[in-house]
Amino acid sequence: MQGWRTSMEDAHAALLDLDNSTSFFGVYDGHGGQAVSKFCAKYLHQQVLRQEDYSAGDIGNAAQKSFLRMDEMMCGQRGWRELAILGNKMDQFSGMIEGLIWSPRGSDLKGINDNWSSEEGPHSNYDGPTSGSTACVAIIRNNQLVVANAGDSRCVISRKGQVYNLSKDHKPDLEAERERIYKAGGYIHYGRVNGSLNLARAIGDMELKRDKTLPPEKQILTANPDINTVELCEDDDFLVLACDGIWDCMSSQQLVDFVREQLKTESKLSAICEKVFDRCLAPTSGGEGCDNMTMILVQFKKPESCPSTSHSSDLSNDQEVPESN
Repeated sequence: MQGWRTSMEDAHAALLDLDNSTSFFGVYDGHGGQAVSKFCAKYLHQQVLRQEDYSAGDIGNAAQKSFLRMDEMMCGQRGWRELAILGNKMDQFSGMIEGLIWSPRGSDLKGINDNWSSEEGPHSNYDGPTSGSTACVAIIRNNQLVVANAGDSRCVISRKGQVYNLSKDHKPDLEAERERIYKAGGYIHYGRVNGSLNLARAIGDMELKRDKTLPPEKQILTANPDINTVELCEDDDFLVLACDGIWDCMSSQQLVDFVREQLKTESKLSAICEKVFDRCLAPTSGGEGCDNMTMILVQFKKPESCPSTSHSSDLSNDQEVPESN
């Protein structure tokens, strides 16, 4: 739902069949424009599939490398052109016509060739976008659920009606984020990184990632995601991924309670998402409920019995996924 905003900067991806045993869901909350969120929705899951770690069964590492790969792909001639097209800014980019009619060498525009940086052209020195996007991704293979998150979009699961956060919101005031920002030469002003962004991790925003002496995960802003792996079991009801347009208006538990109540009378999941948006949407412009809103609701249907749950220790509140037998 675009809501009261003048444009829709969110994007999402929902693939029940990423391959024959894996599903992929992603929510991308753009800021400064729609180009980076759309870029992630188009390419991030493709990059997960390309990773050697994915073929080896290490979905978490594959997801992490794919997040960082987005920043690399958005630089240079090919990244510049793709972002211009996705952002509907062909008439606003200097030299856009030149870039469109110029015939590139060393790359396949259909995406078969993954060596993006090899393409030469008028914008080969393009440093990447000044806009950006959060990325919150859930990948399900059999009973394994892997959540990768960078930014303040959020993934939660309902287990017997109790909510458990599977990601944490990367805000600048978190100790680990604040420490990285300062060490990289940045600052926090009124809760915003360098007085600009009110989140501490994101894909894009390359002006905050220009220290060539630092690796990507130690820049002022980083696309490096937290990875959380859990085992699904019979107690799990549903999974929700949503941007902060939802979480600004409802707590994790409030959303789970609302969805559970709707499921009693409504079987169409998209209709439930619409009701959540209507519940959050402000009656007039101004204040909470005016942001773009995107939500993916994944209902579980009798998964196999699960072994003990493994989880990371840095969830966004004290309510972690419990061990189950």
